[in-house]
This record gives sequence, C-alpha cells and structure tokens, in this order.
Amino acid sequence: MTKITFVEFSGTSHEVDAQNEHSLMQAAVDHGVPGIIADCGGSLSCATCHVYVRPEFAQLLVPPTAEEQAMLEMAIDPTARSRLSCCLKVSREFEGLIVDIPERQI
Repeated sequence: MTKITFVEFSGTSHEVDAQNEHSLMQAAVDHGVPGIIADCGGSLSCATCHVYVRPEFAQLLVPPTAEEQAMLEMAIDPTARSRLSCCLKVSREFEGLIVDIPERQI
C-alpha cells in the first residue's frame, strides 16, 4: 500500500492507502474521495478523474500518452499539471504523492 493525498478544491485533504498496481482513480473511488467522478470506470473515455499533480511529484510519473492528452483537452480547466488519474498506476515510488482535484469535473 502507498499513501496518496487527494486535496479537494476547498482544501480538504484525504490521505488514502492506495493499492499498488491499481490506478490512482481506483484508489480515490475505493475511498470515496469527493470530486473524482470516474464516469467511465477507468476506460479513458471521459475526463471525470482529472487531477492536478503537484510539481514536486511530476518526475515520478510516466509522460501522458497521446490518448490521455487528447482526453485532457476535454477536461475543465486543464493545465500543464493535469493528468487523468485512471492513467496513473500506483507504485511504491508514489509514496507521499499529493494531487489536487479541480473545482468541478463536468
């Protein structure tokens, strides 16, 4: 298990124990983190699991695929820090990862 913190737009933090090899989105859903809607269930066909990865953690992540980048264009208020949490597989290297949840997903 790996500790991940999701921070709501309001500033409320949710520290969860995420299962390694599962997606960050699944960790949020499993722990009832508000703001991660995950309409498509992780099939990369919506942008309702959009998160902002804090800059200090960016080097831990594999670059987004072309498919993820295309879907991020549909997200509300994407930035250079935007990622789809369904595309991020949890690993031990993610220990302490902090992601911010947008004000709204849809």
